[in-house]
Amino acid sequence: MALLSFLLTVFFLVGLLSRFQLGNSQLVFHDQDVVEAIGKELSVPGWGMMNTTDFCSWHGVICSSNSSMVERLDLSGFRLQGNVTLISELKGLKWLDLSNNNFQGSIPIAFGNLSELQYLDLSFNKFGNSIPSELGKLRNLKALNLSKNWLTGALPDELEGLENLQDFQIFTNNLNGSIPMWIGNLANLKVFAAYENEFSGGVPVNLGLYSDLSLLNLHSNQLEGTIPESICANGNLEFLVLTQNKLTGTIPDSIGNCKGLSSIRIGNNKLIGGIPKSIGNISSLTYFEADSNSLSGEIVTEFAKCLNLTLLNLASNEFNGTIPPEFGQLNSLQELIVSGNNLYGEIPTSVLKCKNLNKLDLSNNKFNGTIPADICNTSRLQYLLLGENSIRGEIPHEIGNCVKLLELEMGSNELTGSIPPEIGHMKNLQISLNLSHNRLHGKLPQDLGKLDKLVSLDVSDNQLSGKIPPALKGMQSLIEVDFSSNQFTGPIPTFAPFQKSPNSSFLGNKDLCGDPLSGGCGDLNGYDHSVYSHKVSYRIVLAVIGSGLAVFVCVTVVVLLFMMREKQEKAAKEAAGNTIDEISSKPVILAGNVFVDNLRQAIDFDAVVKAVMKDSNKICVGTFSTVYKADMPSGMILSVKKLKSMDKTIIHHQSKMIRELEKLSKLVHDNLARPIGFGIYEDVVLLLHEYYANGTLTQYLHNSSQKPEYKPDWPTRLAIATGVAEGLAFLHHVAIIHLDISSGNVLLDSNFKPLVSEVEISRLLDPSRGTASISAVAGSFGYIPPEYAYTMQVTAPGNVYSYGVVLLEILTTRLPVDEAFGEGIDLVKWVHGAPARGETPEQILDAKLSTISFSWRKEMLAALKIALLCTDMTPAKRPKMKKVVEMLQEITES
Repeated sequence: MALLSFLLTVFFLVGLLSRFQLGNSQLVFHDQDVVEAIGKELSVPGWGMMNTTDFCSWHGVICSSNSSMVERLDLSGFRLQGNVTLISELKGLKWLDLSNNNFQGSIPIAFGNLSELQYLDLSFNKFGNSIPSELGKLRNLKALNLSKNWLTGALPDELEGLENLQDFQIFTNNLNGSIPMWIGNLANLKVFAAYENEFSGGVPVNLGLYSDLSLLNLHSNQLEGTIPESICANGNLEFLVLTQNKLTGTIPDSIGNCKGLSSIRIGNNKLIGGIPKSIGNISSLTYFEADSNSLSGEIVTEFAKCLNLTLLNLASNEFNGTIPPEFGQLNSLQELIVSGNNLYGEIPTSVLKCKNLNKLDLSNNKFNGTIPADICNTSRLQYLLLGENSIRGEIPHEIGNCVKLLELEMGSNELTGSIPPEIGHMKNLQISLNLSHNRLHGKLPQDLGKLDKLVSLDVSDNQLSGKIPPALKGMQSLIEVDFSSNQFTGPIPTFAPFQKSPNSSFLGNKDLCGDPLSGGCGDLNGYDHSVYSHKVSYRIVLAVIGSGLAVFVCVTVVVLLFMMREKQEKAAKEAAGNTIDEISSKPVILAGNVFVDNLRQAIDFDAVVKAVMKDSNKICVGTFSTVYKADMPSGMILSVKKLKSMDKTIIHHQSKMIRELEKLSKLVHDNLARPIGFGIYEDVVLLLHEYYANGTLTQYLHNSSQKPEYKPDWPTRLAIATGVAEGLAFLHHVAIIHLDISSGNVLLDSNFKPLVSEVEISRLLDPSRGTASISAVAGSFGYIPPEYAYTMQVTAPGNVYSYGVVLLEILTTRLPVDEAFGEGIDLVKWVHGAPARGETPEQILDAKLSTISFSWRKEMLAALKIALLCTDMTPAKRPKMKKVVEMLQEITES
């Protein structure tokens, strides 16, 4: 009996196991069908050529180890289109990443049925309409990113059920309504980024009260009310960004509880009161920006306790008093911006002792001391802005020690004496030299002609005299000049930047003559007036004869036109339909120019427009622009960048954009791709560049190297790496931070010399101001530094990281993001993780190169060390680009 019972139990278990296996097999077969259908619907690259019996090995598909159900689907960055609803049939899905594609329409409500989902990223697409309330059923969700879409409406209250949510990002949409209180009740929330929307109302008063909130970014909304005390209740906040709202009230004293705060950005609001002294408790504070508010009182000395402070921006407020001398203790301080306040006293010499000081902006205040002789004791000062104060005395001759200055503004003060010739020693001066509206006298020093990089010179409204020195022709980069309202005499030197300036730039000098002023500079003393009278007589006779001929010609033309009109009208009616269509479709140009004189005849703007209207001319699609090839009727070939819609706001600032482009056209470096012209139309901006037949570094590394005729050439790659580093080092030297360093933005000329492109985008969007558009779109997938996710700021160390990724690409011939690295692993993590995997450095390098010769391998290993330094997770540990160039040059020379 016992034996019978045992056998029955065994048969039952076997049957149960068989049914389970059958059901599991059906699930696998179902997921395979779904994945195949997704591949067909979305045209996923490579899926059609894969072995359908092993769909779990397809790019972006990861299955569970025990059941082979699809757990992870990563289709990011493919620019895919189509219906994504089918994905909701993968019931075991835990990770879904559809970011950086071209998906449109509504977010499928069926996604709410993916009950196992923990990570959902639909960012950087074109999803529209409202956020479906069905997403509130995803109770296991830890990360939800719907950013950079076209979503509208309010946040659905059903999302309150996402109790496990840690990372919630919805920035850069058209969402409106108020930020609901339930956001503050999400106990696990660490990151909440909802900037660049249309949210109104107040910041929830419980935000941060019940969670370990580490990042709060709500800039560029319509938020009102006060900054809630709750945000620092748990003291874990690291990044606070509330700029460009309508917030009122004072800065809460409780902000001092957030001792781990790194960045506080609360500018462009309506805040009042003083800065709480508790700010001194935040020892980790790096950035403090509170510009464009109505803050008042004295600048608190407690800032001096924040020894890691790098940037302090209090511009455009109502602060009074003096700058605390204790600020001299801030050895990390790089930028002190206090313009547009009511500060007074001497220029703070203590601050000038900060060894890392890069920018000092004291403009538009009431400073009334003199310029100290040791103003350039700090060797790194690049921006010195002292304009619109009451600074008196003479400009010290020691000003010539400011050899790294890029911009010097001293206009609208009470300076006396002459202009010291030592200013000509500042060879790096590039952006502006403004000494206008002072009481300077004497002659212009000829040494100013040595400033061959200077773009803008303004010495107007002084008492300067003598002739404008011909030596100023050495200022080859000049675009803007102003010599007006002085006592200059004699002829204006024949120099293109002078003659192209408006005459207002020279008015107010009664004895100054020559172009662009009306009238010549001839000596009228002893002039033969009889000759002059004869010339007048001849002119009268010629004028009469000319008038008669003109009347005759006009009559003849009118008769001919009358005879031809009927014939023309008939022909015009026949072609009317086609002509109207053609005219209506042709964009209207608002402004355009070609910077290179000998290319103006070769460039046809109509041909440029026609080229960008054809998809067949499309070369590539970047983060900020789409690039087209344009064949000119002259035979010249152009590369034309069509700026994407996200950047069309610059059309409303045409004059600024044109000035920036003109300056960049004069930015000379062998490894920079400069714009040669532009065209601004009603709804688009086109930037003109030379066309480089060898394409981009991406194409060279990942396309050309796969061809059978490919010949390994490490010296060429090393030269490319060095050239890119030199180009970036030059940009950093002139205070330009690149927004999108990637191999796709490195062009190769006919000799494979690299040229860093997209530089003009960096200038047009002006990253130094930390504007909203920057924090939304900076960088290409796989190249963005890790700290950017939290700081939302583009920095020089971030540029170094992105360059390090490019260098790793050159060394490994691997893409920055590749499924072969494993889940959540990119190129940087894969390389840095080699020792843990038991791999040697040699195993990381491209074997096609490293096995050719011992010397090549030795050089590649040396370059690998540089790449590892550049991609260090800690920004402060990364080398400067100048140092990177030196290390690469050592490899070449050895």
